[in-house]
Amino acid sequence: MDDPVAIEKCRAGDKEAFRHLVERYQAEAMGHALAILADCEDALDAVQDAFFDAYQALGRFDLSRQFYPWFYTILRNRCFKQVAKRKKKVELSEAEAMILEPVRGMRPEDRISLEQALLELSPAERELVTLKHLDGLSYEELAERLEIPIGTVMSRLYHARRRLREKLVDTRLEAKEIHP
Repeated sequence: MDDPVAIEKCRAGDKEAFRHLVERYQAEAMGHALAILADCEDALDAVQDAFFDAYQALGRFDLSRQFYPWFYTILRNRCFKQVAKRKKKVELSEAEAMILEPVRGMRPEDRISLEQALLELSPAERELVTLKHLDGLSYEELAERLEIPIGTVMSRLYHARRRLREKLVDTRLEAKEIHP
């Protein structure tokens, strides 16, 4: 079943048709929520709430659009609401780092360092870097997804990369101090 058919069935009262959308996009949504929230439980809550919100808003969905970019806006808003509510600093455990999708050619300890450096960025910076470098979105796709001009995407990404580089240098220095 394709997305427009599932959405039409949902609009007609078939609640089971929404399962298609959840199963198709749940993993991707979880990855994006985790990139913003950096906490598995918070990400699960945000994804669940976003799917609930999307289900309730399907009547307003424009079938000429793709479902996931529309859903991503709902998910993103949920994630940033959670960020605003919480005050705790999130740290990545080694166990959590190991469940993340591996990056080809990257040693596990380097991946942990990268993820820890990403956690030190703001949620908005982390989201932008993740969408660009892990999901491979173009500048145009980022501008559309985040609903900001391409120039703003380029500027924010430049600054996020610079901060990430600084964090990675700091992480490597700390690692050398621990293991000379």
